[in-house]
Amino acid sequence: MDIAITGLHRSFGRVTALRGVDLTVRGGMFGLLGGNGAGKTTLMRIMAGVIAPGRGQVRIGEHDMTTRSGRRNVQRRLGYVPQDLGFYPDLSPREFLDYVALLKGLDDATARRRQVGELLDLVGLADVAGRRMKGFSGGMRRRVGIAQALLGDPALLIVDEPTAGLDPQERIRFRTLLAGLAGERTVLLSTHIVEDIAQTCHDTAVLAAGRVIYTGSVTDLTRTAEGTTWQMTTTGAPPTDGVVVSAVTREGGTQYRVISQARPSPDATSVAPTLEDGYVALMQRHIPAPAA
Repeated sequence: MDIAITGLHRSFGRVTALRGVDLTVRGGMFGLLGGNGAGKTTLMRIMAGVIAPGRGQVRIGEHDMTTRSGRRNVQRRLGYVPQDLGFYPDLSPREFLDYVALLKGLDDATARRRQVGELLDLVGLADVAGRRMKGFSGGMRRRVGIAQALLGDPALLIVDEPTAGLDPQERIRFRTLLAGLAGERTVLLSTHIVEDIAQTCHDTAVLAAGRVIYTGSVTDLTRTAEGTTWQMTTTGAPPTDGVVVSAVTREGGTQYRVISQARPSPDATSVAPTLEDGYVALMQRHIPAPAA
């Protein structure tokens, strides 16, 4: 399902969460990147029909999300994994999915059991399908969340911060699972973890302070830091020019990776940027530096 957003504003009292957002998504896997408080969750909730838009236009497929009927029609074809998905801890994954499937209108018991079994197998929980979820790890609960979102074979899957707090192995498992789901549907991945976008998405948008400050390919976002990414090793004080992206202690001192318009020190060498470097360079251009 294509998504077209034009001039979207959304406020909560005196707090403005979204400020004139323009965004187009043409299917497949699309990343939405931004820090905490950027407006990602508000945008996700609007697209999921949980809250109504303020000013502006939001169309998903042929449906107008500013209308109640438009939101209901999208929700019939939507799978949504919010940041905090409520569970019934004394239910097993099989019982929980069966319950959610009933809520989604999957009334045929035989077809419902078959789909629940297929999804538990897809997310790697078939072996623990009968265990109570209160003993599950965070990663296992996130996989239950993906399974419930896929009930009914949705055309649009919205996933909000799915890997936050997961260990590296679970993050890799989750990213692989999401990438595999994007072949026949639109998957919108919202995260503040740059690596998740780098490993799964071709196109992305970056939000900051409620505004879209970048939309385009991951490759072009990486190029944002070309000519401004430096590496240097020192036993002295850290560089004061630019933004330090990483600092790694090595045998000869501390190796710094720095985003700076000018060479941060005479011995700094220019290096090829990563997506994280491109993201930091973009934010450096759009977010004012804090006052001294």
